[in-house]
Amino acid sequence: MASQNAPIAAQSKPAIKLLWILSLAGTSRADALAPRWRIVSPNRVHFAYLRRVANPFIHWIDTRDPWAPWLFVALFLAASFLMIWRLEVMSHRGFQGTVLGTLIMPYCSGLGNLIFAFMLGRHGGAGADVMVNSLVNNITNMTLVIGLPALIWGMSILPREKTSTNAPVLPENQAHQLNRLALLLTLTALLFFTGAVWAMGRKGRLDFNDGLVLVGFFLFWQCFHLFEVLKSNVRENKSLGWTLPLDLGLLAVGAYGIYVSTDWLVAWISSIQGGFVSAAHLGWLSGWLMVLPNGLLAIYYGWHKQPETVYASQVGDAHVSIPLCLGIFALYRPLEIPPLFHTAILILLAATLVHFFFVAVLGKLPRLAGLILVAAYGYFIYTGLLK
Repeated sequence: MASQNAPIAAQSKPAIKLLWILSLAGTSRADALAPRWRIVSPNRVHFAYLRRVANPFIHWIDTRDPWAPWLFVALFLAASFLMIWRLEVMSHRGFQGTVLGTLIMPYCSGLGNLIFAFMLGRHGGAGADVMVNSLVNNITNMTLVIGLPALIWGMSILPREKTSTNAPVLPENQAHQLNRLALLLTLTALLFFTGAVWAMGRKGRLDFNDGLVLVGFFLFWQCFHLFEVLKSNVRENKSLGWTLPLDLGLLAVGAYGIYVSTDWLVAWISSIQGGFVSAAHLGWLSGWLMVLPNGLLAIYYGWHKQPETVYASQVGDAHVSIPLCLGIFALYRPLEIPPLFHTAILILLAATLVHFFFVAVLGKLPRLAGLILVAAYGYFIYTGLLK
């Protein structure tokens, strides 16, 4: 038995160490090292080993065939709900409005995309799947997820102004104006990041140097917003609060749930070689799964009449997928450009320009524009999957 387990142990030493740390009393060494699933990618690269781990809850879900995939999807959504709940609490402690949506929410709603890129980059997955995942995530956010709330509730960043020549500018109206300027800045950043990926991808792939540049872009952008939060708190005499460690701890619990569910679902889909739910559509399926928390955010904040947060959360999440996820994978290995890349980039750039125009000129997204965005998403599905 030891000789049979030796190749597996040699290929996954970090995972074995983690299993030993988590192992319960009475779990034998052979049981701990025996893989439940051995997933091999189409290019024969082993990129996921799911074992009988010591966590009783995860092990219980893992053995609930044929309900295990649905239970892990439920775990993914529950972990996302936990993170959204704590974000709502943090929104009243110095992270408000557009800054909340740009600086904090992307790491939670986009955490699944980050884990997906890290897993495939570390374990030999296909770079085309990461690119498709990012494009599906961003185009869905910028068309369907924003377009539907605009159709249902309306997306007015600026309130209706009463016609008065000498009326002073109220503090609330000033705050809405600042939110609009901040949103225009984030849309400009999305245009810049997407254009940079298009320019780098014209040679057919993204290499290590491209990955460094993309990750650097994202880190600079986040540092900019972090200092904006600190300056705002100094002006308003606010602090982040003594419960910040508790909030971060609960966010970490949610992050672990997203990691476990993403790991299992990616491995499960990659083991299926026929049909739509299969390894051939891993990028599409994972992209749709990871958009679900974004859709929940859009519905929640659209219902509560906070359109600036709806906008900023989706645009901020798009910043995580492009450039951060693509940059992380490119640091591991070259990322090959899939065939739908150029069409998808054009749709994403066009949708971003539509948002920029209406927010800058009208201060809102009309219902007709929301309908056009939903139709653009249908065209993306047709060209990417059905055509």
